[in-house]
Amino acid sequence: MKKSTISIDKHFIVGDIDKRIYGSFIEHLGRAVYEGIYQPGSPFADEQGMRKDVIKLIRKLNVPIVRYPGGNFTSGYHWEDGVGPKNERPEKLDLAWSVIETNQFGLNEFMDWSKKANTSTMMAVNLGTRGVEDAKNIVEYCNVKGGSYYSELRKKHGYEQPHDIKLWCLGNEMDGPWQMGHKKASEYGRLAAESGRIMKMVDPSIELVACGSSFLDMDTFGTWEDTVLSECYDEADYLSLHQYYGNRDNNTAEFLANTVAMDRFISSVISICDAVKAKKRKSKSIQLSFDEWNVWYHSNEQDQKLERWCKVPHQLEDIYNFEDALLVGGMMITMLRHADRVKVACLAQLVNVIAPIMTSDTGAWMQTIFYPFALISNYGRGTVLNTIVETPVYESKHGGAPYLDSVCVMNEENETLTIFAVNKDLVDSMEITCDLRQFKDYRMKEHIVLTHSDLKAVNTEEHPENVAPIIIENERIEGGIMQMVLCEKSFHVIRLGK
Repeated sequence: MKKSTISIDKHFIVGDIDKRIYGSFIEHLGRAVYEGIYQPGSPFADEQGMRKDVIKLIRKLNVPIVRYPGGNFTSGYHWEDGVGPKNERPEKLDLAWSVIETNQFGLNEFMDWSKKANTSTMMAVNLGTRGVEDAKNIVEYCNVKGGSYYSELRKKHGYEQPHDIKLWCLGNEMDGPWQMGHKKASEYGRLAAESGRIMKMVDPSIELVACGSSFLDMDTFGTWEDTVLSECYDEADYLSLHQYYGNRDNNTAEFLANTVAMDRFISSVISICDAVKAKKRKSKSIQLSFDEWNVWYHSNEQDQKLERWCKVPHQLEDIYNFEDALLVGGMMITMLRHADRVKVACLAQLVNVIAPIMTSDTGAWMQTIFYPFALISNYGRGTVLNTIVETPVYESKHGGAPYLDSVCVMNEENETLTIFAVNKDLVDSMEITCDLRQFKDYRMKEHIVLTHSDLKAVNTEEHPENVAPIIIENERIEGGIMQMVLCEKSFHVIRLGK
């Protein structure tokens, strides 16, 4: 049995957790909107066509913010097509995903849905095929109380009060050649700067996310971030990161080692942001918005066979297994370890499309990745402690990968300490020692474990709890020292409190 040590000091902190780090994402893609969150005529739908069973599961995730309407879809979207009387809304080609968009669900419906799901909105503006004028207009429509053309148009559409959206994305993946209207870094940087400046003239209270590179392996990575921020540093508040991982080679150890790559990715982007800050002699720090992240590879082959220009295809519908849940837990731990700079993050996506929630005409159910997200989202509120993990490592293509990923979250208001951990050893249990003498009055409240004998085990509508958390008791605290055993290939939530 391997042994690891977790060391913490309640005075050595990383930073306070911004609850928006537990955000998610809904794009007009596949069945995310239609048949996902919105399905008029379904026995599960309310009077507006919103799926009540899906809303119930989303509330369990405790998602504070949802990015909308994309994604690649954003770069060709005319938001005006999705507002006003539904019988006047045009059906249009969506070039991003080669389907027909009916526009029967749009901005105002999304805002209604957000309230029902107890979440807020992160709105993306089209800087691909559109630009400054349209960015200005949508902020006016959403956030101005009245007295102007677009604010009065909103009222005409039945929304007297402004939507008051506070967080906005300046386009999406603008260095990607797959993106409609993709641009050079200098072109996008100038457009982002001017769009952001005008948007903040309409509503100075909003915050803006500038596009970073589409993912770490882009040839543009690094120089893109530097050039873009050099142009729009004053207007931007956040810089985006996007990254997906897959296990196409069926090498679980390498797959789980992607947390090392993710940690390095975040650190690199922080360094670039701070280098631009130094060059421009600014006092403001750019924070990070990791607004697309997940496992994505299961559906790639299937998606290549889709018919073009259909409506609501089964697209990007990854069926997640147990090892995917382990990596999702590790990725969330990795972001929390950078909570001082990662302030927003969006699991991509929320329903049906590479998602923790799946639907059919007969119900909705939770995929394996639902559980680590829900557990960390609900119990990971407070302050991240500087968590020193001494653990054996194994070799991977990313270098030495720790067998144990872990982070500790202190919530002084609730007087709780929560330890999140993933044991990536596929064959052996791990004995953990943690010094809790600074938390001498704390006692074990709950130890939740997600594990399964089969790494490829999945949840289905017929067997929705094949992979699901259990509660165990195998830890002891003596003299302020906690010892516990983490079974092989497992995700853990250890909750302590007074």
